[in-house]
Amino acid sequence: MSQEGTGKILLVIGVALCLAGLLIWKFGDRLTWVGRLPGDFTYEGEHIKFYFPLTTLLLLNGIFWLLLRLKDWLFKD
Repeated sequence: MSQEGTGKILLVIGVALCLAGLLIWKFGDRLTWVGRLPGDFTYEGEHIKFYFPLTTLLLLNGIFWLLLRLKDWLFKD
């Protein structure tokens, strides 16, 4: 991969992180369901708290997969 390609990838990742941060900052109060879906596991013991958001992880993974497929479909080489 060339330096130009690496630079583009880093730029896209940076912009995506900025957009995600902006969305969370502006709409965080409306995203209370994230991490509290059925299938998100929580265990609270006396000295330990374990949290594994399985359903949220699968949902976000599916959304990102669809976005990447859409990008590939729209911007064919």
